[in-house]
Amino acid sequence: MKFCLIGEKLSHSYSKKIHTLCGLNYGLVELDKNQLKDFCNNCEYAGFNVTIPYKKEIMPLLHGIDDEALKIGAVNTVKNVKGKLYGFNTDAFGFSFMLKQASISLKNKVVAILGTGGAKNTAEYIAKNHGAKKIIIVSRSGEINYNNIYEQKDIEIIVNATPVGTYPNNYETLLDLTKFEKLEGVVDCIYNPFITGLIYGAKNKNIKYTNGLNMLVAQALKAQEIWLNKKFTNEEILSVAESIKKDIQNIVLIGMPSCGKSTIGKILAQKLGKKFVDLDEEIYKSLGKTPSQLIEEFGEEYFRNVETNVAKEISKNNKMVIATGGGAVLKKENQTALKQNSVVVYIKRALNKLVLADRPISKQKGIEKLYSERAEIYSGFCDVAVENNESIDTCVKEIESLL
Repeated sequence: MKFCLIGEKLSHSYSKKIHTLCGLNYGLVELDKNQLKDFCNNCEYAGFNVTIPYKKEIMPLLHGIDDEALKIGAVNTVKNVKGKLYGFNTDAFGFSFMLKQASISLKNKVVAILGTGGAKNTAEYIAKNHGAKKIIIVSRSGEINYNNIYEQKDIEIIVNATPVGTYPNNYETLLDLTKFEKLEGVVDCIYNPFITGLIYGAKNKNIKYTNGLNMLVAQALKAQEIWLNKKFTNEEILSVAESIKKDIQNIVLIGMPSCGKSTIGKILAQKLGKKFVDLDEEIYKSLGKTPSQLIEEFGEEYFRNVETNVAKEISKNNKMVIATGGGAVLKKENQTALKQNSVVVYIKRALNKLVLADRPISKQKGIEKLYSERAEIYSGFCDVAVENNESIDTCVKEIESLL
């Protein structure tokens, strides 16, 4: 049996990764709108998923539709039964699963849902079923929009059901969360990047949040239950989600100049099947000058601005090991960029083993002073820390074990 995902643009979809990880023969089929009817009439698949922009458009082409999908007004899963196509909606299950894993309750809460599309329908359906006290629909041109939403002082949960903030427009965000005093939870249905601008705002407010990865995996495995008449436990769903995250996420290496980030990064990337990227090398590719040359010719401030632009562009992607310059994490803007798809590893090395060659800032300030200025920032920003005082291989193995 073979299965697939249909949609208009699928190059960045994770669906194939999820289903093939579970052993399915699963592909991606991009369709123009005028191809949708022919695909359904001549379907060669035992089942398929449906994504933007066909979740509503496919409904009149089906032989039957599940009650929940009818209530939501969207179909994302289709089962082929002897040539007849039946529609279901597994997004609702995925949405509920995502909320539960993040310990976010909608019961008796004032919930603001951003968006007007299919994801909004699912979020609104779940909010009603979970007993939300009040549901506010926010859109660009609606009665409540992104300009006057701040007048809604009682909002407790915000759900982003729009694509704003997704790859490659990672840094876009619709709201300033600091203006919501009663806010206690943020649900962003986006899963690429893992940490969107909206989620970063939630982290800064120290409130509960979730991205859409658990929802994506849960709805995918619920589709398999429909196709194959099998059951997945919560633990199995979470295990698949963790596997997908580990495969996709970046590993960002930070630490003092000459601590071994580039050498360790190259080995780690090869072992894990990820692309190695050195931010300093990317700067050279961009401007034809090394960081040392830029600092000496134009000053450190100029170099830091260049470094920020490069870091923001590189960090939008995933499945990489990124070696940063020693001062790359000094700016909050860089930290936000580097963290969005990544686990951050701080490489520690004894100061007497660090070198000054081709390190103008280290020469100017001295290694001890530089370390005193940066050590707390490194420690505060990293997810894990390892020592690189014995051998490179030992350090790499420790990073692998920690991750």
